[in-house]
Amino acid sequence: MRSSAAKILAPRKLLTLRELWRWERRVVVFTNGVFDLLHAGHVKVLEKAKAQGDILIVGVNSDASARRLGKAPGRPVNAWRDRAEVVAALGCVDAVVGFSETTPERLLSRLRPDVQVKGGDYKPSDLPEARYAGRVVLIPLKKGFSTTALIKRLQGRR
Repeated sequence: MRSSAAKILAPRKLLTLRELWRWERRVVVFTNGVFDLLHAGHVKVLEKAKAQGDILIVGVNSDASARRLGKAPGRPVNAWRDRAEVVAALGCVDAVVGFSETTPERLLSRLRPDVQVKGGDYKPSDLPEARYAGRVVLIPLKKGFSTTALIKRLQGRR
């Protein structure tokens, strides 16, 4: 089993591997997010994403990108490298890549995954990058799980 750090790839390395996987006819699945405080809802989506193909690549927003998404002040709580390592440690994840834009559109225009997976709080029309995937799969979210709700509980607020 590869270490979590070994699963964190630079885009150039990932694109080289993508060519190999294409040649091997492996189905490549991509999903992305901030993954600030990993919770059961994240794990469910990632496991269901992996079930859509052979290789699961997870894009993790850079710290600046996460802040541009309009998260609460002080977010992300964890730095990019820490968030990437936690996601990479999951057995269902084959590779993690960072991106600095608000959406992974630029990355996906080059990666061209067979499947793009997002949580059910999105619609395909919300995903400008979806045009670069063979198909889009939306996974229903696990009720009661969100990073914002988790932070509020930790702060004693409901």
